[in-house]
Amino acid sequence: MASIRLRAPLRATFTVLVVVALALGCASTPDSRISDDQALFDSWPMDVQAKVRAGEIDLGMTQDQVRMALGEPDETSSAIDANGETVTWTWAHSRPGLSLGLGGIGIGGVGFGGVGVGTGSKRSLERVVQFRNGEVVSARVFD
Repeated sequence: MASIRLRAPLRATFTVLVVVALALGCASTPDSRISDDQALFDSWPMDVQAKVRAGEIDLGMTQDQVRMALGEPDETSSAIDANGETVTWTWAHSRPGLSLGLGGIGIGGVGFGGVGVGTGSKRSLERVVQFRNGEVVSARVFD
């Protein structure tokens, strides 16, 4: 059986694509989160179940309901004011960045070449949900 050998630039690109595919495959969905705690999901009213299954939230939902609908937040914080404690959950969207560069120079018959592969990401807010007394009091989605 013949083995396949990839050139260095192709091998690097292939490796990055495999890593990205694996990371995307590990993302949880509302269905997977529901099956992880089916009994809790079944205890909620039908209208709440429908929203959670669709990955949507609404005012008055609990932290468990939001977590099941949207997944774990990327960041959490809390603040206390005259009205009590407000807990804020934030989800951020990471946009993958990938660059591949090839270069070379020849001087007097001597050549120098290089390959560069860079990865990175840009994070931007996707959603912010605030809770007071354990229930959603505000939600904001960013485009």
